[in-house]
Amino acid sequence: MIDEIIKNQRNFFDSGNTLDVKTRLSYLKKLKAAIIENEVKICTALKKDLGKSASEAYMCEIGMVLEDLSYQIKHLKGWVKPERRRSPMAQFPSSSYILPSPYGCTLIISPWNYPFLLSLQPLIGAVGAGNTVLLKPSRFSKHTSAVIKELVGSVFPPEYAAVVYGDDGLSQKLLEYKFDYIFFTGGARVGKSVYVQAANNLTPVTLELGGKSPVIIDRTADINLAAKRVAFGKFLNAGQTCVAPDYVLVHESVAKQFANSLKVWIEKLFPDALENEDYGKIITQRHFDRLLSLICGNVYYGGNSDSGKLKIEPTVIYPASPDDAAMREEIFGPVLPIIEYSTEEKMFSVIEANRTPLALYLFTTKKSTEQKVFSHVQFGGGCVNDVVIHLASTSLPFGGVGNSGIGSYHGKKSFETFSHFKAVLKKSNLIDIPVRYTPYTKFKDKMIKFFMK
Repeated sequence: MIDEIIKNQRNFFDSGNTLDVKTRLSYLKKLKAAIIENEVKICTALKKDLGKSASEAYMCEIGMVLEDLSYQIKHLKGWVKPERRRSPMAQFPSSSYILPSPYGCTLIISPWNYPFLLSLQPLIGAVGAGNTVLLKPSRFSKHTSAVIKELVGSVFPPEYAAVVYGDDGLSQKLLEYKFDYIFFTGGARVGKSVYVQAANNLTPVTLELGGKSPVIIDRTADINLAAKRVAFGKFLNAGQTCVAPDYVLVHESVAKQFANSLKVWIEKLFPDALENEDYGKIITQRHFDRLLSLICGNVYYGGNSDSGKLKIEPTVIYPASPDDAAMREEIFGPVLPIIEYSTEEKMFSVIEANRTPLALYLFTTKKSTEQKVFSHVQFGGGCVNDVVIHLASTSLPFGGVGNSGIGSYHGKKSFETFSHFKAVLKKSNLIDIPVRYTPYTKFKDKMIKFFMK
C-alpha cells in the first residue's frame, strides 16, 4: 500500500500537477472549508485523546491552523513569483532572479501532543509550496489521527496528499523510502534516527524537537502577572507542550512571592484539576508513570493524581535544585521546578547545563537584562514578559537550534521551508563582452580587477 502511494505521488508530482498556483490555492481553500465544517468532530477527537476542552482545542489547534491557512491563501500568489536580484557589473548585460520551486514528494511525521495543529500546519506549507505529501500522525492520538485521515482524504486525491498511521515500526519503514523532503516533529531520540536515515538518501530535513525551556524572572518583573502567564503556559494541555516552561529561574529576592502568586493563579485557572473537565489528561499510562517519577523533593503545591483518568494536578517543586529528577530531562507534563538564583552567573550556569532549548522566556523591565540574556543564550525562540504565545504568530518563524531542532516554519517560512530557491542569471545575446575569454591580456586583467573588487 505504501509503495503504491509513494509511487503514485511521485508520478503525480513529475507530471506537473502541483505546479499551478491556482490548483494549490483551490485545495487550500477546500481544506479550510472542510476544517470549519468538521470543527465539532475535531474537538471531540481531541477531547478523547488529550482531554482538551472545545475552547482549548479551537484556540490552540483548530484556530491556529485556520489562521495559517488564511495567511497562505492571501499571500501565496506573491510568494511564488520570481524575486528579482541585482546582477553584478561584471555580468553586464544580464538579469538575475530567484525562483521558488517545490522539492517534490515530502514526508511529514507529526506528534501526539498537538496532533491536529502539528500535522496540518506543515502540510499547509508543503501543499502551498507545490509538493505532494505523505503524512504520518501519531498512533497515540488515535482519535485525532483518524479524523485527520478522513479530513485529508475528503479534500485531496491520495496521489496529492495521503495519511497513513500504524504501529511503532511504521515511521522507520517510511524512512527507508526516498523522499525529497522530510519534516519531523517529536523527541530528540527519534529525531536523531530520522536525521541518520535522511542522510542515507541526502534528503533535507526539518527537525522540530524540544528541550528544557527556561523561564527567567528577575527582581524587576511584575511578579503577579508573571505567575499568571507562567501558570497558563505551563499547565495548558497538562504541560504537554514542546514550548511549555520547563523550569523557572527566579531571583532569590522575589522567589517566595512568585511561588505564592503561582499557587493562587493555579487555583484560579485550574480549580479542582483532577475533576475539572477543562483540564487535560496525560496521553498514555507510560507517560503518566514517567511523570509521577519526577515528582519528588520539595513539593510546594499539587502532586496528586488519578491513574484511572490519567490526570496529574498542576505540581510545583520549590525550592528545586538543578540535581532534582525533574531537572534531568525534559518534563513534558504538569510538573514545574522553581530554582532560586542569586547572581546572573549562577542563572546562566543552570541554563548552560540544559543548552539550546526550544524556547526561552524572560520577565524583566530592564532592556539591558533582555539584551544580555538574548546575546548569551542560544535558543529557538521565545517571549519577553510572556510565555508560549510566540508560537501563534504567522509573522514569526518557529523552530529550534542545536539539540532543539533544525529549520523552522509558520507563515511564509513554511512556504520557504518546503521550497528550493533556484538562482538564475539570464544573459543577453546582444552583447558578449570579450574580457573573460582567452587569450588574457594586461588590458583584460585591468578590466577584470576594475569590475571585481
